[in-house]
Amino acid sequence: MSVRHDLVIETDVWNAYAKSAFKEDAEPTFCWTQYAGHGPGAELLGEAPAKVLEIGCGTGRAVAYLAERGITAHGVDLSPLMVKKTSEKWASTGAVFHQGEAIEYLRRTDQTYDAIYSIFGAAWFADPLHLLPLVHQRLRPRGVFAFSQPPAIPGAYGPQGMYKGGFAGKPMYTYRYSYTPRRWKSLLSGAGFRDVVAQVIDAPTPGHVGTLLVRAEA
Repeated sequence: MSVRHDLVIETDVWNAYAKSAFKEDAEPTFCWTQYAGHGPGAELLGEAPAKVLEIGCGTGRAVAYLAERGITAHGVDLSPLMVKKTSEKWASTGAVFHQGEAIEYLRRTDQTYDAIYSIFGAAWFADPLHLLPLVHQRLRPRGVFAFSQPPAIPGAYGPQGMYKGGFAGKPMYTYRYSYTPRRWKSLLSGAGFRDVVAQVIDAPTPGHVGTLLVRAEA
């Protein structure tokens, strides 16, 4: 099922998020899970990637982390406010940020990357039927696509709408895409990826929400 998005409304959602999520005292860091210091790190992007792109980069901390290590690190985010903040905050690291919707950005760019990744970002909020083939096209041979997001709630699969900021007043909403690891493997294989690994990493505290982590190669 493909869902038509209203990018004007979605931009409002992520601008609102930018106002509350960006912390001025934040430091560069790279973590796939929602638990600081938990799980694997940037090594999942492959051995010595020279150029990477984060889709739905949010506060840009992961992009800045990679840039500080000499990697050409770019991020793209739908929110103009977030891109302004990240460009100013991480200017000294060499990180580069672009404003745009992930699918449209991948359609219009002619850049290729050693790795494209998403940490609770566009891989969760962009229609995979459109996103995955474009990611594959923009990766160099054997390039890595990796992403993380919350695991699907049992029985709640596919595109799901989310209201943000309450249920009164001006509507702000977005869509997220939740699937089982098995379904993600099928979607990625269908888009031309190989060596697909999709798994749920347990939370550091037993009984808490884990993290879906997916990695594949072009």
